[in-house]
Parts: sequence; C-alpha cells; structure tokens
Amino acid sequence: MATEELMKLAEDIGFSHVGKLNTRALVFRPEVRDMCASGKCFAYGKKWSCPPVIGSLEAMRRRASSYSEGILVQSTGVLDDDFDAAAISETEKVHKKRFETFARQVRLLKPDCFPMGSGACTICEKCTYPDKPCRYPARVFPSMEACGLLITDVCEKSGMRYSYGPKTMTYTSCILF
Repeated sequence: MATEELMKLAEDIGFSHVGKLNTRALVFRPEVRDMCASGKCFAYGKKWSCPPVIGSLEAMRRRASSYSEGILVQSTGVLDDDFDAAAISETEKVHKKRFETFARQVRLLKPDCFPMGSGACTICEKCTYPDKPCRYPARVFPSMEACGLLITDVCEKSGMRYSYGPKTMTYTSCILF
C-alpha cells in the first residue's frame, strides 16, 4: 500500500490533520528524554512503553534510520478556554483511540512499521512493569517524546503545523515504514 493510500486511511479514521513525515526531521534529543526522566509525565521507568525500558536514544535512532517513509497524524480539539481540562482529556482519548486503530491497520499491511504515539501508553489502567510482561505487546508502542523527538520540530520540518490557534489542543503521532 502506497503512502497516499495510508494517508487516506488515516483521514478515514478521523484524524484532523494528516501529512507525510520528513524522516530527516527525526532528531533524537537527549533533552527531550531528560524531560521524561525529570518526572514531568510521571511514567519514566514505570511503563513498558517508556524510557528507559524502550532503549537508548541511539537504539531509537538506529531503528528509525531503517525506514524511508512515514506519516504524521494529528487530532485537534476545540477548548472553551485555555484550561478546559475536560476537552483536553477528551481530545487525548480520541487521538489515542484513532492512533491505536491506525497503527493496528498499518501493522497488518506493513508488519515491520514503527508507530510512535503521543504521551504515555494508557491501554491498561495499571502497567505490569516491571513485575510481569506487558499484557498487550502487539498493541503497545512508545511515544514520540519517549523516543526523544521534539514534536514541534518534527511537525515544522515536515510541513505541518504544531498549533492550530488559541483554544485548541493538538496531539501528534507518527508511523514509520
């Protein structure tokens, strides 16, 4: 299946914005990974999909370098005000559901693809890490941030916006193939 067909699939799933990923825009930055380690997202060292479990930045770089194409997908929600926590949470939930669907379908067509989501995995209410294996290894994937990617740069260098204006919240994910 060609990139354009996969982009159409993403549009059909309901993403607000879909674009080609500039794979040269993937710069794996230690300062992004450091934000994870600082405890800002509360998942570092607590989930199978998060650092340090997912591997080093060099491992992420090596893995990503084996792909020549990719797609960026975004879900944008409209907020009543800049602090509309309910709309922010709903937008995240919708985006994660869309991306899980998209990743599952792309994995059927391109089993070696590399999906990178948005934020920490939320498939399980409580992750089994480190006591037991992941319950859903075929469904889980790291976030772009966990891989060390600065989303604003990836979007900009791929010709996509990162922000869609005041009173909006946008979640971004990508898949390499």
